[in-house]
Amino acid sequence: MELEKFKELEDKIKGIVNEKVFLKKQIQILEDALKDKEAELVGLNNKLKTLNEERNSVSARVDLLLELLADIDLAE
Repeated sequence: MELEKFKELEDKIKGIVNEKVFLKKQIQILEDALKDKEAELVGLNNKLKTLNEERNSVSARVDLLLELLADIDLAE
């Protein structure tokens, strides 16, 4: 009877150890995925910043061209 309880305790401890190993692996996988997503986010933010700068530049050029057209209309 005592040997049976000891075996049961041993099995529970092995299960806990295996679960801990599994969870550590899962944590590492999730941390790696998080790092990848953070890097992707930084890249996308940089791309967004570049696109916004380009849009502002194009907008300024269009405004300038519209002013030139308005000046042409006024000169006539």
